[in-house]
Amino acid sequence: MDLTERQREIVEIIKNHGPITGDDIAKMIYITRSALRTDFSILKKMSIIKSKQKIGYTYNEAFVESNNKSLVKHIMGPSITIDDTYSVYQTVLLMFDKDIGTIFITKDGSLCGIVSRKDLLRTAIGKRDIEQIPINLIMTRMPNLIYALEDETIECCVKKIIEHQIDSVPVVRIKERNGKEVHEVVGRFTKTNVSKLLLDIFENKNKSKKIDKNITQN
Repeated sequence: MDLTERQREIVEIIKNHGPITGDDIAKMIYITRSALRTDFSILKKMSIIKSKQKIGYTYNEAFVESNNKSLVKHIMGPSITIDDTYSVYQTVLLMFDKDIGTIFITKDGSLCGIVSRKDLLRTAIGKRDIEQIPINLIMTRMPNLIYALEDETIECCVKKIIEHQIDSVPVVRIKERNGKEVHEVVGRFTKTNVSKLLLDIFENKNKSKKIDKNITQN
């Protein structure tokens, strides 16, 4: 996700003047503090800036190093989403058709929930009419969702999966629409993605060893 001109300006101000408060930044670019809320949120989630109460915003020096690593968007898979008006029954059919363990739920194009096979099984065992139950009644809702930004490092996303003991996370692109923050789902990051990445690393190491061995023998 490319930074907007205003976000780049904010980063430069923080690099040159940090620690600095949000109010002071707003004054420097002649805009209200509330209008910058989404920009600050995006920059913090991308780990470009950090913030502390009573201190203000500072530039994350580690960002330069971490930004050179592979990013989530480089290995994420395609997203599978449904609208929050789907029924539990429709969701079950889609989940088995796509052979996935979780489905991401959106409302007006923004991520609003996640549902897993366990959630669906728990509802079905209750002997309720799953054709009549909307999926938004059983899903895990915002803000209790674990997600990743497309420009997060793979390392950061893997930590989320391990710490929260989940199989996958939605990958989002944060936008501002009509003054509200929108989480557009652009992909999914799973344990399978991590496994494939590790396999590639091991295979490349083995290839390098074979090449070095041939060079030595010759």
